[in-house]
Order: sequence, then C-alpha cells, then structure tokens
Amino acid sequence: MGTIGSALYRRLVIIIPYLWLLIFFLAPFFIVFRMSLSTSATAMPPYTPVFSTSDGLSGFIDNVRQLSFDNYIWLTGDPLYFKAYVSSVTIAAISTLLTLLIAYPLAYGMAQAPRSIRPTLLMLVILPFWTSFLIRVYAWIAILKPEGLLNQVLLSLGIIHEPLIILNTNTAVYIGIVYSYLPFMVLPLYSALEKLDHTLIEAAQDLGCRPITAFWRVTFPLSLPGVIAGCMLVFIPAVGEFVIPDLLGGSQTLMIGKTLWNEFNANRDWPVSSAVATILLLLLVVPIMFFQNIQAKADEQGR
Repeated sequence: MGTIGSALYRRLVIIIPYLWLLIFFLAPFFIVFRMSLSTSATAMPPYTPVFSTSDGLSGFIDNVRQLSFDNYIWLTGDPLYFKAYVSSVTIAAISTLLTLLIAYPLAYGMAQAPRSIRPTLLMLVILPFWTSFLIRVYAWIAILKPEGLLNQVLLSLGIIHEPLIILNTNTAVYIGIVYSYLPFMVLPLYSALEKLDHTLIEAAQDLGCRPITAFWRVTFPLSLPGVIAGCMLVFIPAVGEFVIPDLLGGSQTLMIGKTLWNEFNANRDWPVSSAVATILLLLLVVPIMFFQNIQAKADEQGR
C-alpha cells in the first residue's frame, strides 16, 4: 500500500501542474486562436462562426469549414502591426537592460549585507507591491509632468532653467517600466547572489585576481541563472504592457498592448485582435522554449 500511495503521490505532483497549464493557459489560448480564425461580425459576440453544442456534429463541421487564416494574411499587409511588434520588443529590451543595470548593484549589496538586516532590505524591495499598480503609475504622472515634483525640485536647485518635457515620451515609459518591474529583477538576482560560495572569490583573489576581475570571472558567471530569470520576468510582461505606455507615453508611443486595446474596444475587431495576440504569444513562447532546450542540453553535458 505504501508503494502504491507513493506512486500515486508522484503522479499527482506531475498531473496537477499540467492540469493548471491546461485550464489556465492552453484552453484560453485555443479560444483566442479559434477567434483569430473567425470573421468579424456586427453581433454579440462580434465574430462568426460561434460554436454551440446545439448545432450537433454537422453544425460543428460546417463552422470549422468557415474558419480561415485571412486575418493573419491581412496583418502581413498592414505595417502598423509590424511597427508595433518591433517597437514593443525594442522598448521592452531597453527597459530590461536598464532594470538589470539598476537591480544588479542593489541585489549585490543586499547579498553582501549582514544577515540580520537582509529581511528588512527584502521587505523594502517588495514594499511597492503593497500599493495598487495603477496608483503608482498615476503617481509618476504627478512627478514627471512639466509642473510636477521633479521639475520643481530641479528648478529650485538651479539645475535647469525651464521644465523638462518627460511625460508623454518614451523616456517616461522607460521610467515607468523600470520602476514597476525592478523588484522582479532584484529578487531572482538576490537569490542567486546570496547562495554564492564566497571562498571561490577569496581563492581567485589569492591567485592574483583583482576584485573587478574576480567579479567578472567568478561572481557574474555564477549569478547568470538569476540574471536570465530576472530578464525573462521583466521582458515578457513589458512587451505586452498597456497601462504604462497608455498613461505615461504619448501618441507616438506605439506598443502592441495599446494596439490590442484599440482593436478590441475601439474597433471591436476581435478576430484581428486575437490574431495579433496569438502572434505575440508565439513570438515570446517559441524563443523561451528554444532557450530552455539549449539550457537543458548544456546542463546535461555539464553533468
């Protein structure tokens, strides 16, 4: 009985995550993908065909025959969506790099701090999560606008002589993304740096390495798992970000999240919106799966 219970437990451990993935990822994805193969219509829902269990098998087959890839073909002929994808990836990549440059020294300092104050430092990192994300973004509007707090401080110090135009620019979007996603970069970096064996750094210095050389040859390579995890946690949601570019960016800020919102709500073209979302998901998931495959092979070779 103990063996049977142990086998059942191991299967449940595997089955539960797969069920979670099936219910909350694959099922919604297939719904969106099916919508992307539909045709826009003035109805509710605003697309056809609409599958129903009352149609029977023959009705289901007829509805399947009406599906087509016309929306994907149409997207290739409209440069707006291509520019939105490129702009989203560019803004997300630059924001991820800036977040990494800020987060790494923070995480390194936290890992080097006395153990007694590390919990307090961690609490300070996650403290912004105690406030609504939307409220924090609106706070940046008050800070960055021409008559806002930042310009008032710079003018009073004599650093500038006229207000800086930051709000409604890509710079404001970068600031908003870096601020909002900084904890997602700091936490995995801290986790990786906190586990480092400091005797390896001491050994490198004993062998003649300068501190900066020991950092690049020992510390940074060993922290790469945290760097990769943090970059993924920032880059992936930043590509599809909507709130930050909508509130802090200007009319020239083109990101795929804003494009999706306009198609779904302003144009009410759900099939085209679903095609845009499907392509975005594939652009993000395929490279990640490819990278994980390479990483798994590298781990096997290392063993």
